[in-house]
Amino acid sequence: MIEVNRTTFELEVLEASRQLPVLVDFWAPWCGPCRALGPVLERLETGYAGRFKLVKVNSDENPELSQQYMVRSIPYVLAFVDGNPADGFIGAQPEIQVRAFLDRLLPGPAESERRRAHQLIGQGDFTGAVTALRAALRIEPDHDEAKLDLADVLLNRLPSAPDAQQIADADQALSSVSARAQGEPRYGSLTTRLGTLREAATLPALDTLKAAVSARPDDLKARSALASKHIARGELEPALEQLLEVIRRDRNYDQGAARRAFLSVLELAADRPALVSDYRKQLSLLLHR
Repeated sequence: MIEVNRTTFELEVLEASRQLPVLVDFWAPWCGPCRALGPVLERLETGYAGRFKLVKVNSDENPELSQQYMVRSIPYVLAFVDGNPADGFIGAQPEIQVRAFLDRLLPGPAESERRRAHQLIGQGDFTGAVTALRAALRIEPDHDEAKLDLADVLLNRLPSAPDAQQIADADQALSSVSARAQGEPRYGSLTTRLGTLREAATLPALDTLKAAVSARPDDLKARSALASKHIARGELEPALEQLLEVIRRDRNYDQGAARRAFLSVLELAADRPALVSDYRKQLSLLLHR
């Protein structure tokens, strides 16, 4: 348990809740029920062995936070997940009811492994993340988000280019997701990445494709191939430039394949918001001129 204030709230609560649930106990020293609930929460934090984080906010000293989260009565416990309030309760609840609240809130074993994988990704331990995601899928074989995460790590995160086995494992993960997951933008971007990796193995060398495009600027097949080669190498901005030029010269080329690939590459570049915003604007201007 730690005390937080307005200055530390974003880091200790909002950001921390992207890794595991955070319970915020709004309290005040004069509040009798707060003094009764506090030890219950601290005992449960120990008993749940790191499955959630407990923080306390002194409402008297942090009126801005109390107002922001509409604290009308204390003790007030608000749970945060993925940076947002998820659930809460008011009053000094007995331990059995607080346990029931936590059990509804906390992720199951498979989701816990998936969240651990995200922590490892943040630490740069991609091999450990793959192990955690495989563990999640052994526990819950139909966990779509874990499958998408595994494919993402295998295709995009490893320090070296994915080998044939990693490509095959990513393909297996993607091919087994539900129809619902297939509707997610991330699935589209990952299948594009997978396809370009396979295609890249059959394409001429990068320099050969660049020379072909330089010699024949209207050769849209060569431009598309060059874009695929760039995607396979993780060079997203050059790929976007080539795809944008294909669309500029023929917006319906290959039944709109270039546009679909362009949007999928933007999904791959989601961690570069400035680049995504710039190229979205360029595409919009091109399509609406």
